[in-house]
Amino acid sequence: MKRIILSTSAIAFLGLSLALAIAIRTANVRAADEGSRFPQLKVQDLTDQQRSFAEQIMKVSSVGIGGPYNSMLRSPVMGERLFMLLDYLRFNTSIPRRLNEFAILIQARLWTSQVEWTAHYPLALKAGLPQSVADDLKVGKRPASMQPDEAVVYDFCMDLSTKHRVSDATFQRARAIFSDQQLVDLTAVSGTYVTTAMLLKTADEEGAAPGKTPALQPLPDK
Repeated sequence: MKRIILSTSAIAFLGLSLALAIAIRTANVRAADEGSRFPQLKVQDLTDQQRSFAEQIMKVSSVGIGGPYNSMLRSPVMGERLFMLLDYLRFNTSIPRRLNEFAILIQARLWTSQVEWTAHYPLALKAGLPQSVADDLKVGKRPASMQPDEAVVYDFCMDLSTKHRVSDATFQRARAIFSDQQLVDLTAVSGTYVTTAMLLKTADEEGAAPGKTPALQPLPDK
């Protein structure tokens, strides 16, 4: 079986590492607690298949095999494939970084994913997303000062996620800005970060640390 060759971009993967480390500490990941749904795996207890995947993770992750990796390791074949998909969608996607990070933040907000938001908020700002856009999104508002391409990403992702379809009008606006590959990549990054949020929610790993206010408050029921 071919071993996965880590690219320079993969070394940055979940390069995100440092941001994710902060996110996980802030979110008070409790996987190591006895009462957690998925107790934190330890390297010495891994199967050969899990250990091979864990070695790849630890080459690029400053948080070891905690966070979402603790869940991914429980299905190592799936986990390896998700690991490489995330590498593509974060570092090799056809979508400009500013818009890609915006799409990730949209899913983090919709899922109230503290880990995803805390990790990707600073990355989005660094990539050029205006703070006013991110801050409006944070409180559940449609951002008021978006550039035309940001507005298309927002409407495309919100259509897909909340209506489970993309309207003809939204698709035509997106088609006027993005190539076919970019539209597919935008769809894929949205769905993949829903998967990551689901893994974290299933593991119940997003509770706020004692005395800390979560980055995101729940969205009001509609």
